[in-house]
Amino acid sequence: MTSVALIQRLHQHRRWVNENLLATAKSLSNEQLHRSFQIGQGSIWKSLLHLYAGEFVWLEALWGDENPLTPGDMPGRLPGNQEGEGAIASLPELAQKWAKLDERWALYLADLSEKSLDEVVYKVSTSSGFGRRLGTRRADVLLHVCTHAQYTTAQIVNMLRHAGIEKLPDTMLITLARQEADVESRTT
Repeated sequence: MTSVALIQRLHQHRRWVNENLLATAKSLSNEQLHRSFQIGQGSIWKSLLHLYAGEFVWLEALWGDENPLTPGDMPGRLPGNQEGEGAIASLPELAQKWAKLDERWALYLADLSEKSLDEVVYKVSTSSGFGRRLGTRRADVLLHVCTHAQYTTAQIVNMLRHAGIEKLPDTMLITLARQEADVESRTT
C-alpha cells in the first residue's frame, strides 16, 4: 500500500465514523444532544460541531486558504463575527453541510500524489500560536485530521455512553474492514 493509499484509507474510515456518529446523534433528544459534560467541547453537539469545523478548516488550508474559518467560528475575535452569527443551528443542517464537505474531501483525496505529501501547507493558527502563520507538511496535516477525528470521536462516544445510549456507534477501522469483507464475499 502506498502512502497515498494509506492516507485515503484513513480518511475513508474517518468519513464512515462521522456517518455513524451522526446516525446515533439523530436518535438523541435535544436534551441529550446538548447535555453538559466535563469532557470534549462540553456537549455532544458542540463536539460534533468541533469535529466538523476541524475537517472544514484543514481542507480549506489544504486547498490553499491560509486563514479558513467556518461560519460561527471565533465569535468576537474577528470583525463583524458575533456569537452565533452564521453558526450551524441543527443536526439536519450539520449532516447536510458535512455531506457536502465529504464530497470535497473525496475530490481532494482522489487527486493526492506521493510527491505532494512533502509539500508545506500554511495556515494561520486559531489555537496555540494564535495569529501566527505556520507551515506543516501536507502528509502531517492529512494525518492530523484523522487523529484529531479519532480523539474527538472517543470523547463523543464517552458522552454518548454517559447519556445512556446503549447501542454506541461503530468506530473501529477493523469493523469497517470486516463489513467490507462481508459485502465482498457476498458479491463474489
